[in-house]
Amino acid sequence: MKLKKLEMALEKAEGFVAPSLALEQYKTPAPLAASFLHMAYMSGDIEDKTVYDFGCGTGILSIGAALLSARQVTGFDIDKNAVVSAIKNAENLKAGDCVSFLEADVSDIPEWILSKKLERADTIVMNPPFGAQEKGNDRPFLKAAVAAGNIVYSIHNKGSRSFIEKFIRPATITDCFKAEFPIRKTFDFHQKEIETIDVEIYRIENPI
Repeated sequence: MKLKKLEMALEKAEGFVAPSLALEQYKTPAPLAASFLHMAYMSGDIEDKTVYDFGCGTGILSIGAALLSARQVTGFDIDKNAVVSAIKNAENLKAGDCVSFLEADVSDIPEWILSKKLERADTIVMNPPFGAQEKGNDRPFLKAAVAAGNIVYSIHNKGSRSFIEKFIRPATITDCFKAEFPIRKTFDFHQKEIETIDVEIYRIENPI
């Protein structure tokens, strides 16, 4: 599927019905999600791969991976309502039988893999909390991802590379892609209709 066609498909995905400030629930914009996934696809990390989406929200990254011919996609989110919305979006976008969603805390996933309840993922995609509400909110996601997947693609605030490189060792960042993340007015404290922040998408390779 070409980039523009993927973006048009993901535009149809609905956002959060009642977004949580504590969970930093913002819908990943379709253009960013499509570019993010297309980069992973062109690197050989999506097609015919087992893909996990940590903090999947309403499923836009999971669904995109499915549309790009992943072998199996599982989205995980701690918010039951988000999981319900993700299932609905997958059905509406005809993402196919290869995608499923589970209500789960991502911190539990490495243990599930050790106990053979889950297989290790070929690729993990995620848009974790940036830590705007509580510093370090992205750390459980990074820790779980490098423990559960061979390749990780993750969106973070611009300038996070130095911290992430230290935190994920012995995993390493192999690529960094700069992008813009337009956040629509979601909560009462937002003053602008759209606030655009600079982000970086990191490709992380796990040596294990």
